[in-house]
Amino acid sequence: MNWDWLLLPAEGLMPHPGMPAGWVETVLAAMLLMVAWAIWIPVRTGHPHNSLSLARLPVIGPVVRKVLIMPWLLLVLRIVVAAIFLLTIYAGLFGTPLPERNLATMLTWTIWWSGLVGAIFFVGSAWCAICPWNSLAAWLVRRRLWQRGSETASLDLRVPRVLRNVWPALLLFVGLSWLELGFGITVSPYATALLALLMVVLATVSLAVFERKAFCRYFCPVGRTIGFYSELSPVALRPIDPDVCARCKTLECYHGTADVEPCPTHLVMGRTRQNTYCISCDACSRSCPHQNVAWRLRSTGEEIIQSAHPRWDEAWFILGLLALTSFHGTTMLPAWERWMSALARVIGDSGQLLWSFSISMGVSLLIPVALFALLAWLTQQMIAAKPEYRRVFSALALSTLPLAFVYHLSHNLSHLVRESRGMGQVILNPLGTNTQPLTCAQIGARHMLSMIQQDTIFALQAGLLLFGFWMAVRILRHRITRILPEGQAAAGWQILPVLMFIVAITLYNLWLLMQPMTMRM
Repeated sequence: MNWDWLLLPAEGLMPHPGMPAGWVETVLAAMLLMVAWAIWIPVRTGHPHNSLSLARLPVIGPVVRKVLIMPWLLLVLRIVVAAIFLLTIYAGLFGTPLPERNLATMLTWTIWWSGLVGAIFFVGSAWCAICPWNSLAAWLVRRRLWQRGSETASLDLRVPRVLRNVWPALLLFVGLSWLELGFGITVSPYATALLALLMVVLATVSLAVFERKAFCRYFCPVGRTIGFYSELSPVALRPIDPDVCARCKTLECYHGTADVEPCPTHLVMGRTRQNTYCISCDACSRSCPHQNVAWRLRSTGEEIIQSAHPRWDEAWFILGLLALTSFHGTTMLPAWERWMSALARVIGDSGQLLWSFSISMGVSLLIPVALFALLAWLTQQMIAAKPEYRRVFSALALSTLPLAFVYHLSHNLSHLVRESRGMGQVILNPLGTNTQPLTCAQIGARHMLSMIQQDTIFALQAGLLLFGFWMAVRILRHRITRILPEGQAAAGWQILPVLMFIVAITLYNLWLLMQPMTMRM
């Protein structure tokens, strides 16, 4: 079938090629089969909890236990990452303004941000354990490299109740996205460095004022994104033997010890069921007198299906994440600038077209959220018991998380494998001293001579999109049973409203992957 009518004409800079029709047809056929399965096959209750603690495996088990209580290992990693981070800031402030030649933009946007999303699936929230924003803030405020800081190092105020949620992180995420896309921070080494410094300042001020690490739990948009995405990860930090935690009365994992900080995000390991707020900092594993904390493997999506209990604010963050990931892709369409210029002429905007961009961003975020809210209400009306709307909204919002994750990963994959060419030269010359812009030949080579073959990229993107769709449908089928009266089975027609939303978002993301995408640098 000819799908050329769905493609936007490319203009301006040479774009990334889009997914060809053959892969699109494969995805559509598989989606159709999954929809039929979702509607006609009843949901099986009593989903088993399949998990395995790495600490109980032969050979590697003792190694895992040992590694988790080594403070120096994590300290070394934090120092190395912090040193690279400071070098990145220096390069952004004092290096070349050419984004493709400067370490600040290449490492931050092409390597770190693109690779981080994929790493979450395999290592959960491990990045938070070595995050330089957190490390530098802790060293500045606590004045200790790794031991428990002084009781007077912080004002240790309790976070106001109005801020004890993820609304601040969502607002900061939207604000940073507005700066990133509206002001072109991704192609400005200097602005990238200033943004990095801003995040350190926010983390430091928060640690100096509030108890524990309020920035990590409530305010950090990257940390909360990692936290929600890691709910899909097959890796989690959990008790080796739950019975040991059940018998524990002292709760060192929560309170800490004389040498080890308490849990920075107020978690008790024995009661932890979600990855959402765990930052893998190793405080619980080092403070536990029974050495009862280790990495555990479980089936993908089990946490969301079985254990997750989303709050109202968390559901909104997930939907905001979904809308923002698709919006990022939309802004990289070759036709985006033409659309902005047309809107600017209508509203009389000029200059950087910030009003046009802001309006477009607001509408792009509002449409999917409003549509989901409407369909969640419709689902509520289809249930005879009429459960509370917030409960329906929050429970079903979890089903959209895989859609955000797989599109985020698919979109970043193209940038990572194409735009990372030449990273070796940037590492050898991080400031880009005496460098010149890329030539047309070099730009063409970055498009066509990526790290992996182009067909492999398309296959991975198609596979990821199908995986996300399957996970979303699977989660929806299980989550809707949580809002029905106990013992009542879910009917296929009851999932139709939100299933239609999942299909619509997936089709839009598939359309985006079909389009040529403008390179960032």
